Amino acid sequence: MKLTYLHPADQLVTIMNRIYENGLTTTSGGNLSVMDEAGNIWITPKDVDKGALTRNDIICVKPDGTKIGPHRPSVELPFHALVYKKRPDIRAVLHAHPPHVVSFSVVRKMPALNLISNAKYACGNVAYVPYLLPGSDILGEKIADEFAKGAHSVVMENHGLVVGGGSLFDCYLKFETLEKTAAAEIHARKLGKLTPFSEDDYASTALRDHRNMEDFVVSTHSAEECDVRRDMVRFMRRAYKQCLIGSTSGTFSARLSNGSFLITPYGTDRAYITEDDLVLVRGNAKEHGKIPSRSVKLHRLIYEKHPATNAILGAQPPHAMAFAITDAAFDSRTIPESYIHLRSVQKVSFRSVYTEPEKVADTFSTKTPLVICENNQILATAANLLRCYDRMELCEATAKSILAAKEIGDVVHITDSEVADIDRVFHYND
Repeated sequence: MKLTYLHPADQLVTIMNRIYENGLTTTSGGNLSVMDEAGNIWITPKDVDKGALTRNDIICVKPDGTKIGPHRPSVELPFHALVYKKRPDIRAVLHAHPPHVVSFSVVRKMPALNLISNAKYACGNVAYVPYLLPGSDILGEKIADEFAKGAHSVVMENHGLVVGGGSLFDCYLKFETLEKTAAAEIHARKLGKLTPFSEDDYASTALRDHRNMEDFVVSTHSAEECDVRRDMVRFMRRAYKQCLIGSTSGTFSARLSNGSFLITPYGTDRAYITEDDLVLVRGNAKEHGKIPSRSVKLHRLIYEKHPATNAILGAQPPHAMAFAITDAAFDSRTIPESYIHLRSVQKVSFRSVYTEPEKVADTFSTKTPLVICENNQILATAANLLRCYDRMELCEATAKSILAAKEIGDVVHITDSEVADIDRVFHYND
């Protein structure tokens, strides 16, 4: 789905539905707007159920201040209008109360953007304003002033978050990413010492191998390929709903019987991904006209080094990512299922994913089917898509249990002798 082809009113309803369904606002909370090419501001209404919003509820505010629609516009209209006035490049504004960002706002702190690599890239400059009365002119002025200085988002003390962007999806991507980053940091603080990446580490992500591959033209699609495309789309959309991946973060790939593989594209919205979006890769060449995920080289190396691996999923599940941004080790020996399917989980350095992909690929084995990439992602491998997805889901569930357990007492793992019994009784193949 491309929002640019939707009427502004439909864009607002689509993104507000997504915000509400993902638990990032409440029935009465938040407001969105879009400025069209004629200078009209299309904005969500005041006192209308955000969970049941329709295009007929949206208000159009003309440049002369005339309001068209069945409701009053949001009380926050003043700051929306001021942001557009002070930042002509901004064409959409999103305001809501995502719970983890709000947690930071009520303790008067800011989420760190140097814990997860894509947060620094996606969120841009995040500013902060002190508490002021909602809907007041002075609040609007303070927010607009921060955008005028170059901010992409503004955290409001004891209130919420405002995001500006070139499109409503651009706003939503920043909004979602900052909330996921805030959640991961809060979880991580229960585990151990935070381990932010350095500027030199971040510079290593500038590699663009995924854009420099040769192209080939696909003339036909086998039945096998069509089946895999269908299944990958189903699992990617499911992973997004389960919060294992974000709008443009998270990579799934699957190997075909002829040695080629399909992989998710770079920058495409995972919530609406289609079979045609997926990129076919043969050796060092990619399907013509498409850009694969930045992880394409690493996925190719894993397949080359591990013939039994036919599916790979890279994701950022919020509880498991707490282990990626701290010095805490992930020990799967919590319950038998976790140990059986996750085995010995290893960590690799942030930079190695980009500068030493062969070393990362070598880390995987039948005893290590899942690897934590520091400040980056969790990588799961398996013999098929279902097992791979299950492994990632189980990783997140295990991490969630460990974090919850720390609120109760010390985690007691299954003993070495009990592990030996599991190894003896259960015979399974990757």
